[in-house]
Amino acid sequence: MRYADLVRALEIFGFSDRVTLREIKARHRELVRRHHPDSAGRGGDPEQIRLVNAAYGIIREYAENYRFSFAEEEFYEQNPDERLRMQFADAPLWGSK
Repeated sequence: MRYADLVRALEIFGFSDRVTLREIKARHRELVRRHHPDSAGRGGDPEQIRLVNAAYGIIREYAENYRFSFAEEEFYEQNPDERLRMQFADAPLWGSK
């Protein structure tokens, strides 16, 4: 897989650079349902379903091979509210004693 393939797959799904696995799965279901031949009499688009499924495969492959980081800095990157709490919890202005 090339990075350009991943970017194209994200464009098909309408994603930016950060999404959860739950969001990936939900968006896949939504897109397949939208383009399915049996969907509300619209006739569907088999070519679009093929593109969506190919994009899903690329995104899923990337996510399955992703190496998760449990480093403290990554934790605070993923949880900005916790970073603020950690930085300012002891500050008198924010209610500490």
